[in-house]
Amino acid sequence: MSLRPDTHDIDVRPIAEAEIPEWTRALNTGFLRPPHPSEAELVGRAAYIEPERTLGAFDDGRCVGTFRSFAQRLTAVGGAAVPADAITNVSVTATHRRRGLLGRMMARDLAAARERGDVVATLIAAEYPIYGRYGFGPAARVARWTVDVPRTGLDRRRSGPDDGGRVDLVDGEDVRKLGPELHERLCRIQPGAVDRTERWWQLATGALSTGRPWTEPFHAVYRAADGEVQGLLTYTADDHWGDRKQPLVTAEVKDLIAVTPTAERALWHYLCSVDWVTTVKSGGRAPDDLLPDLLPDPRAAGIDMVADFLWVRILDVVRALEARTYAAAGTLVLEVADADGLSAGRYRLEASPDGASCVRTTGTADLALDVRELAALWLGDESAVRLAALGRVTEARAGAATVADALLRTPRRPWCPDVF
Repeated sequence: MSLRPDTHDIDVRPIAEAEIPEWTRALNTGFLRPPHPSEAELVGRAAYIEPERTLGAFDDGRCVGTFRSFAQRLTAVGGAAVPADAITNVSVTATHRRRGLLGRMMARDLAAARERGDVVATLIAAEYPIYGRYGFGPAARVARWTVDVPRTGLDRRRSGPDDGGRVDLVDGEDVRKLGPELHERLCRIQPGAVDRTERWWQLATGALSTGRPWTEPFHAVYRAADGEVQGLLTYTADDHWGDRKQPLVTAEVKDLIAVTPTAERALWHYLCSVDWVTTVKSGGRAPDDLLPDLLPDPRAAGIDMVADFLWVRILDVVRALEARTYAAAGTLVLEVADADGLSAGRYRLEASPDGASCVRTTGTADLALDVRELAALWLGDESAVRLAALGRVTEARAGAATVADALLRTPRRPWCPDVF
């Protein structure tokens, strides 16, 4: 196809079911995967996508842009689940960049989400510079560690936890039974967590195939002394040995969720005690994860990456601010700018540990910020004082950023365990 821009219209619209193969080809092209999907991939995709929420940009019948959203529940500070418009599968073919196609698809989807009553939109950004211009802000970060197991100082001869609990290996069928309830409990205490569907659990345990290569993982659960499941670990391992016949096996965590620090400690210690394992890759964790300090020698856990992960776009300021909890009492008037007009306005937040109310107001603003900065503050991860120092938040009243931090920041950082 020509790289030269043309002038005729490109049709942006929901796809028809018969267009799923063409849409998938465009998606694979955009993500630099082999373009033509297998039959198994098409069957799997047709089973879960909603054509009315799956947008395509079509140029003379050829799909050159893709965009999909689905219903999601996102945990706000305090444990309430808010309805979210989860955005994924976004691509624009290289021949059609810089023509506003993503902007058209995004505007259509966000308007529909606002009309449905979604409080926020969410996405995982592959590239940082793209989504701020649509009102998204990085709301939860991710960190990854590599653990040098021999250096941890753990006694690898220990058979298990010494707190009366136990770690048991289980299979995929057990995970499908035990995992959903455990994850729901996690969502009630972990800001930034999103819900997992039955399909998620089927994919994670091999009961459902995407048509792509899949390696069966190991699964372990931590049970407290009373038998309650409080943690779940899923991991894979390679088969690497050194030239002198010494094991140099790397275990990679695919999922580790726990509702108590005791369970978290037990599962990390278990994984570091597995014979032949000399390296553990943590997978994506919260930046303030307990992992390093659960080890006798925290330096054994080297940080590989800290980066933005979950991006949020506030669609309904009133409901978003009223949905979360606040550890302190205070009042704040926010002047929210939104180039797309979805959330622009002046809002008065009155918050306390007993609850919060948020209403539109004509009163004098304390703090002025763009909707993307509000998203970065909403889950409690970012500091208004820091954003003011960066010039991204303006104090109309001296000390307002400090008040905002007292209200909005959280003792532990938000974390989203899932890619979507």
